[in-house]
Amino acid sequence: MEIVEVGPRDGLQNEKKLLSTATKVDYIRQAIAAGLRRIEAVAFAHPARVPQMADAEAVLAAVPRIEGVSYSGLLLNRRGLDRALASAADGFGVDEVNYVLVATDVFSSRNQGMTSAESLAQWSVIAADARAAGLRTTITIAAAFGCPFTGEVPVERVRDLVAAAAQAGPDEICLADTIGVGVPRQVAALAAAAREVAPDVTLRAHFHNTRNTGYANAIAAGDHGITVLDASTGGIGGCPFAPAATGNIATEDLAYLLKRNGQLTGVDVSALATTGRWITAELEVPTPALLGRAGPFPPEF
Repeated sequence: MEIVEVGPRDGLQNEKKLLSTATKVDYIRQAIAAGLRRIEAVAFAHPARVPQMADAEAVLAAVPRIEGVSYSGLLLNRRGLDRALASAADGFGVDEVNYVLVATDVFSSRNQGMTSAESLAQWSVIAADARAAGLRTTITIAAAFGCPFTGEVPVERVRDLVAAAAQAGPDEICLADTIGVGVPRQVAALAAAAREVAPDVTLRAHFHNTRNTGYANAIAAGDHGITVLDASTGGIGGCPFAPAATGNIATEDLAYLLKRNGQLTGVDVSALATTGRWITAELEVPTPALLGRAGPFPPEF
């Protein structure tokens, strides 16, 4: 199982306190020092709508460039890709882009100002242009497990979106429980549906622990062929356009779970727990992650 650290993006984007560029870069440095190698560092979002991400280019200009470390930027539209490509032209670009396709029209309109079909059409162009620029591409099907505005999302709806999105040839397809309503039964059903229509694409999952089901879903994901999981050190984060969308599963808690389960190596869980306590202190919020309270087991894990 591979972990993508999304704290610097999804972790910070829903927090009230705006952190300095230097603090964000320090957060990223600590994740790398703990052994994480894929970092979703920024979102290329409109600064008026997501002010926490307004300094995306400055963050990318300051992060350490280390062999084997890959930086990703989230995209909501074509303008986001233009910014990503401009950063690359200036010598401090991302290695990957992650485009968001929301599973319902209502949420898609609130999140990106377009329907899901319009977003799909845009994705086809973005994927081609990103690939031409040498960037790895991921498409995230947001609200795949449930929509805050319309309720349940049928598996057939997600299957159709995955099939359409796969036509653009992404490196990964991510199934996202944006509001933390999913359960393992849904993980199994959605993973099977995605594999049916996109058999050759790597599957990734993004879980929130809003209703305390995120870690059960993470284990279910591994049991059903998903090989990449998103997590946020400290357990912070959420979607600013979804009511009550609270924190991601915590990287330190997930890494501990996976290591004890024999599914992950090379990550220093104690270092991540220290970072989790540090970043929540910087944000002046409680720490959702639990590992920093109890410590790893055995003590010298």
